Amino acid sequence: MILDLFKLDGKVALVTGAARGLGQGCAMGLAEAGADIVALDYLEVKETGAMITALGRRFSGVQCDLRTATPGDFEKLVAQIESEMGRLDILVNNAGIIRRAALLEFGEGDWDDVLQINLKALFFLSQAAAKVMVPRGEGKIINIASMLSFQGGIRVPSYTAAKSGVAGLTRAMANELAAMGINVNAIAPGYMATDNTAPLRADEERSQSILERIPAGRWGTPDDLKGAVVFLASEAASYLHGAIVPVDGGWLTR
Repeated sequence: MILDLFKLDGKVALVTGAARGLGQGCAMGLAEAGADIVALDYLEVKETGAMITALGRRFSGVQCDLRTATPGDFEKLVAQIESEMGRLDILVNNAGIIRRAALLEFGEGDWDDVLQINLKALFFLSQAAAKVMVPRGEGKIINIASMLSFQGGIRVPSYTAAKSGVAGLTRAMANELAAMGINVNAIAPGYMATDNTAPLRADEERSQSILERIPAGRWGTPDDLKGAVVFLASEAASYLHGAIVPVDGGWLTR
C-alpha cells in the first residue's frame, strides 16, 4: 500500500537546529511518522525531547556549537549515534543563522559565521553521515535551503551565498551518492514565522509587502514542513535525487 512507503518505523534521524522553529517541526514530523530522533543544537533540546518521547519514540539530545565544530567532531558524533541508537538513516541539515546589514557595511565576522554554520558544517556533517550510510546502501540526507537559493535578497549577502551553496551542494552530493543508494534533496522554506524572520514580521510595512506577494496569504509555520520532510525521508521519495522543493505558500510563482 502506498501509505506504507511513508512510514519511518525503526529509522533513526539526526536533525540539526532542533531546539525550536523549523528544526523542531521537522523532528516532530519525522517522529510522528515513526522515526527515533537525535536532536542537535547549541541550545537545550529538553522541550523537543519531551515532545518526541511523548510520542513513544526514542530521543537523544546533543549540544554542539557548529561555529567551532570540525569534520573530526562530526565523525565522532555519527559514531556515537550509531553506537547509542544502533544506526543513522536520516540526516536533516536544518541549523542556520542569518545576519543582516547593508552590503557596503557587511563585516567579515558575520560573513564567516554564516558560511561556517549554513554551508561548511552542513557539508562535513553530510560527509560523515554518508560514510556510514554508503556501506548499507541506503540513507536520506535532507538539506534546508531557502527562497534565497533562488533569489538575491536584500541585506543578507552571506545568507544568500550560503543558501545558494546549499542548493548547489544538494545537487553535487546527489550526483555522487544516488548510485550508492543515498537520496540527497533539499527543502526551500518560504517566509516562515521563526526567530530568523522576527525583525521582518516586526516591521509592519515590510511584513505587509511580504504577505501581499504570498498567494497563500500567510506566513508559514514549522508544521508546514512536516509533510515535505517526511516524504523526502521516506521510501516514497526513493527516485527523487537532487531536488530543491519549495514550501513557500506560492512565493516563487509570483
